[in-house]
Amino acid sequence: MSAFQNLDGDFIVESDKCKYTDNEILSDYTYETTIVEGNTVKPVETKMNFKTERNVGKVGVMLIGLGGNNGCTCVAGSIANKLGLTWETKEGTKKANYWGSLMMASTVKLGNDVHGNSVYVPMKNMLPMVNPNDIVWGGWDINSMNLGDAMKRSKVLDVDLQRKLYPHMEKIKPLPSVYFPDFIAANQGERADNVLTGTKQEQMEQIRKDIRDFKANNGLDKVILLWTANTERFASVEEGVNDTADNLLASIARGEEEISASTIFAVASILEGSTFINGSPQNTFVPGVVELAKEKKCFIAGDDFKSGQTKMKSVLVDFLVSAGIKPVSIVSYNHLGNNDGKNLSAPSQFRSKEISKSNVVDDMVASNQILFEEDEHPDHVVVIKYVPYVADSKRAMDEYTSEIFMGGKNTIVMHNTCEDSLLATPLIYDLVILGELCERITMKKAGEEKWEAFHPVLSLLSYMLKAPLVPSGAPVVNALFVQRCAIVNVMRACLGLAPDNHMTLEHRLESTLDDMKKQASIGHVAKKARVN
Repeated sequence: MSAFQNLDGDFIVESDKCKYTDNEILSDYTYETTIVEGNTVKPVETKMNFKTERNVGKVGVMLIGLGGNNGCTCVAGSIANKLGLTWETKEGTKKANYWGSLMMASTVKLGNDVHGNSVYVPMKNMLPMVNPNDIVWGGWDINSMNLGDAMKRSKVLDVDLQRKLYPHMEKIKPLPSVYFPDFIAANQGERADNVLTGTKQEQMEQIRKDIRDFKANNGLDKVILLWTANTERFASVEEGVNDTADNLLASIARGEEEISASTIFAVASILEGSTFINGSPQNTFVPGVVELAKEKKCFIAGDDFKSGQTKMKSVLVDFLVSAGIKPVSIVSYNHLGNNDGKNLSAPSQFRSKEISKSNVVDDMVASNQILFEEDEHPDHVVVIKYVPYVADSKRAMDEYTSEIFMGGKNTIVMHNTCEDSLLATPLIYDLVILGELCERITMKKAGEEKWEAFHPVLSLLSYMLKAPLVPSGAPVVNALFVQRCAIVNVMRACLGLAPDNHMTLEHRLESTLDDMKKQASIGHVAKKARVN
């Protein structure tokens, strides 16, 4: 019987399709797709070459919202892991880890051993990647509190761990940030004691200077920016204001009111050549930002961390529709008491979140026209309430009602208690790790001269995001396991390895099973001989 084996540490691919140099991994890959024209189906093969730079370099990350629950928890987690901290709780001793991180704590099937056992490897070992322990952290916040006190304020981590981290965290203080009160809830005004002044152009130039200074002062090879600050209201997309790159830059220069703080940060990041990732649901990436990113060939990715209720929804609805069950009503209720919940208690900010949460089932529903007529969708309602007492321990309750065989009904009810920041923080690590890796991958069709990077709208990061931003003309994919397979298979392509297709024919034919039994028997005899 087949078992699972785990391979830790680095590995080498021995194949004429994969070549290692001191600086690069070069691979030959056959990309197989299927074209459907009417009732005719045509398999298509495209020969491609992949190139992955092996040198990660020294990476810095600047968080917008550094002093918030996610920001200070992110930095604290990195320090705790780097120092190998342990701490006491009422349940015993705990040790720092990166659990909840796809890139740091999950494994992928690499292949089988000669006996047919599945061999799994940590995803972080598939290709050279940055380790969060080695990241230099910095950033901005509208509140001046140092990260030690911000960590205490957030009440996310255990007290004993806070005590051990405090001497390291208190030394870190956020840079003054951009604050446009019209875009976030009025109840955030009491925290805003660390804000930039001057025109929007002057504030953007200061952000650009902050990025350059952070990079130079820390000897960094690259800087990535990530928005983990308050949810903003949606910005109006207006002709002549933010609809093109030129109009957007001119609008910032003349101080147009409809330019949000997150868009200021995105533009500053792009102009400095730094990848920008949006972890909140607002429309930071107005058309002018996307056009600017394409012009500057700089990565952008978003929107909105997919951590708890929505992640479960993208799994469950995918399961229901794939099983031929028709979800007709999805009702989602949340209450939370952290500052995110406080900000979302304002109607305009809640509307941004409602939009990102509501669209998560669309692609799965559209994939099955046996169950759903064209333009038919389940009733889908999202409610979020602010309850200060529960703090960061968000409650999510969902009811899924589906139609089943011969007019029957099926109802699934789920209660999910989410440690909000402890689920979101590993996503920050993942977004940074994968975003940085994508900066080092290029590809081309076999025979062509020019290597090409991923599209500036970096949709490969969709696994971590509720409302994935995709290039114009590309489909939006929300199904969680499809998103994960895309990440794994890109990594396999970089090594010249075929996608893992899960057919496992070696376990479904008598001839191959007999061969594996013989191999296992030979291995057992050889092992016994060595022992004797």
